[in-house]
Amino acid sequence: MQQKIKHLSQGELAERWNISEATLERWRSEGMGPVFLKLQGRVLYRLEDIEAFEAESLCKSTTERINAGGAA
Repeated sequence: MQQKIKHLSQGELAERWNISEATLERWRSEGMGPVFLKLQGRVLYRLEDIEAFEAESLCKSTTERINAGGAA
């Protein structure tokens, strides 16, 4: 039985979004990006929070965001 992935490391999220780990570090220090966990000095992102952040970031145009359901 395959275990469902529930958390991504900083490196895994950087790879998913094709951005640098330094960008994620900067976002955390500036209060941007998805919420994260810090457990014993290790930063983890919950998959549900990543997906929620991605949904909130959807745009229909440069001036119009769309809701998480996909409708304008």
